[in-house]
Amino acid sequence: MSYQTLQTEYAQGIALIWMNRPKMRNALDNLVIAELTDAFSAAIEDDGVRAIVLAGRGKAFCAGADLNWLKTAREMTPDEAREDSIGLARLMRLIYESPKPTVARVQGAAYAGGMGLVAACDIAVASHDAKFCLSEVKLGLIAAMIGPYVIKAMGEARARRFFLTAEPFDAAEAYRIGFVHELAPADELDATVNAMLGHLVMASPNAMSETKQLIRDVVGRPIDDELTRDTASRLARVRASDDAQEGISAFFEKRKPRWVPEPPAAPDDDDDEADE
Repeated sequence: MSYQTLQTEYAQGIALIWMNRPKMRNALDNLVIAELTDAFSAAIEDDGVRAIVLAGRGKAFCAGADLNWLKTAREMTPDEAREDSIGLARLMRLIYESPKPTVARVQGAAYAGGMGLVAACDIAVASHDAKFCLSEVKLGLIAAMIGPYVIKAMGEARARRFFLTAEPFDAAEAYRIGFVHELAPADELDATVNAMLGHLVMASPNAMSETKQLIRDVVGRPIDDELTRDTASRLARVRASDDAQEGISAFFEKRKPRWVPEPPAAPDDDDDEADE
């Protein structure tokens, strides 16, 4: 699929989705949101994809909303504004509920909606130069569509501060509060992301999907008899799955499960030497 604002790469079970508007610092508008929605949907539906990486070309991951988009929004009626906003809300939910693990590769600015994209992903890996800001209130706006995901990612108490002050904070602070999971020097960012992907592709696709659903379903629930029965039923169902049977068999047979990708073929050392 060809996109105007994105580049996509598929290799070794990984779908890499690049926001590709470096001169605009990968700012969001209706077209970017629509294309991201399409790209994520395609990756989720592709049986060959094991994990999805979201990244941004250039110096910024995503600097928030495109200013031209904001200008257009000023002239909208409330009904038009609601319809205009629903696209971003649907994209956030699509990423958050993806049955496949999602990884945000973050460098430079991740502001406003960019922070929402990071928060919606399962795992965030940021370079030391990454900067974060929830700048909406300084424009008289609120972080509505991204709010549920950012609050889940950083917690209510910290969200109160950063949503209200709109102060920028650096990668070290993002790591300290748990908003990002790994930090890396800029020149080691890709290697750090790849190491994380190496762990993900070793796991059962079905088990990861079930695990993501488990986390969403049990957060906030009391640990009572109902939850005990629910979790026992989930395990019993998953234990009977093809992936579980394969994984257990592979363990006892001392081999890799079938879902573990084969390493890339080594280059052929027998190539003919160039003529003198």
